[in-house]
Amino acid sequence: MNNKIKYKVVIPARSNSKRLPGKNMKLLGNKPLIQYSIDYALSNFEANEIWVNSDDNDIITFAISKGVNTLVRPDVLGLDLTSTVDVLKFHVNYFKNENIECDAIILLQATNPFRSKELLKSAIIKFESSKRNSLATFSIHEKKIGEIKNNIFKPTNYLPGQRSQDLKKSYFENGLIYITKCESILLGKIITKDVYPLVCNGIESSVDIDHPEDFIFAEYLLKLKSNNNEK
Repeated sequence: MNNKIKYKVVIPARSNSKRLPGKNMKLLGNKPLIQYSIDYALSNFEANEIWVNSDDNDIITFAISKGVNTLVRPDVLGLDLTSTVDVLKFHVNYFKNENIECDAIILLQATNPFRSKELLKSAIIKFESSKRNSLATFSIHEKKIGEIKNNIFKPTNYLPGQRSQDLKKSYFENGLIYITKCESILLGKIITKDVYPLVCNGIESSVDIDHPEDFIFAEYLLKLKSNNNEK
């Protein structure tokens, strides 16, 4: 009996982005933004295990040219308020209806172009050894943060006057990689209560492109990497 977990990589990419129109096919360096996630998936999995999920004909056509699978989502899943988990539910149900074996989904967001080479392998090892229902990547948050209510600011992770280096450690989802069992996705969860937190280091791990300034920062980092490689 083979107990090996069967994974499918899903890269969701919808057509309409209000904050950065056309971002998934916008050129970063010399290739479309979505290609970074497709190429990363191809460096870890066979093409037939990788799926691009979109409502955009250009994205679907491009994904096909890269040799990976595609699934066209219905218009109702391409709206501003559509959640990623609803897209993944649709995809998991497609697998079930088509008798495609899948135990867990590896979600790679098209908006995260920079992932270290060994990150996915490490994530899979941690996910399987932890026997959790999900895994997500996190980065350390090193800012002094708080909340404002009734025009009064209340710190939440520090005391007034406290040095930044003495802050209590807090973390944020960086969006690089999510792994979730299919049954949890069908219950409406990508991050479950028992999520395994895989902590990443480095400024590149915090790049998640949603706004024009995020894209400019990504271009700067890409140029910096290129210059370093030339030395």
